Amino acid sequence: MIITSLRNPRIVALRKLGRRRQRLLQRRFLAEGLQALHMAQETGWKPQELYYCPSLFNSPAAADLLGRFREGGVRPVEVSEHVMRGLSEREEPQGLVATFALPQTALADIQLSPDPLVLLLDRLRDPGNLGTLLRTADAVGASAVLLLPPCVDPLDPKVVRASMGSCFSLPVVTVDSPEALPAWLRQRGLPLYGGDAGGQLWTALDWRGGMALALGNEAEGLDEALTARCDFLAALPQQGRAESLNVAVAGGVLMYAWRAANPAQGPVPGMR
Repeated sequence: MIITSLRNPRIVALRKLGRRRQRLLQRRFLAEGLQALHMAQETGWKPQELYYCPSLFNSPAAADLLGRFREGGVRPVEVSEHVMRGLSEREEPQGLVATFALPQTALADIQLSPDPLVLLLDRLRDPGNLGTLLRTADAVGASAVLLLPPCVDPLDPKVVRASMGSCFSLPVVTVDSPEALPAWLRQRGLPLYGGDAGGQLWTALDWRGGMALALGNEAEGLDEALTARCDFLAALPQQGRAESLNVAVAGGVLMYAWRAANPAQGPVPGMR
């Protein structure tokens, strides 16, 4: 049976998942598009629900992905083009939307690789910035991303979309008790680097080995208390008239500084 109405109770509940409160109440989040759902399937995330619209499939990859989800035991529900467009935030939906259970990963659950990079984001507010930073952290092989509240929800549909599915491939944990963070870093032997305009030139710092890299709020930068805890502060030079660098751009440069200094992590991956 094909769902053709946006008033269908299941569709009404799905459309509410754009709001954080509803994601918490329903204990699930929404993801759409081939790249994000391909990443979810590859990394072992199983949808709670999967909705599809064949008339919106724009490549054989969509039907192939649908088939792989079916083989994994998912029972997809067909919807009309009108309903799929109502569920999607894209101008051109790709015909697949799924829901997933909210992850339950806590700080204590994170498994670190040898000489890891842990990205620490302080009060980020923009979904596009967070999604881009997740994508870059995934590309460089970071072990985890930690969020200090108040922060944009990492499972906001705009963040999931901007991450191109990287939200499925590495742990993203909101640190509800920031006072526990220094001890967590110390126990794992991770020095804390911070991105700060008042720090040393980034090329003058030693990026070898494991570390945590802290990036601050778009308007205010790092919190003063967090800045005081940093072992090193890294600054990027600015020669034009721009007042500041976008946090996602600055974070990308600094993450790749770590990546280039740690060849034992393997070849530098291409961006997805």
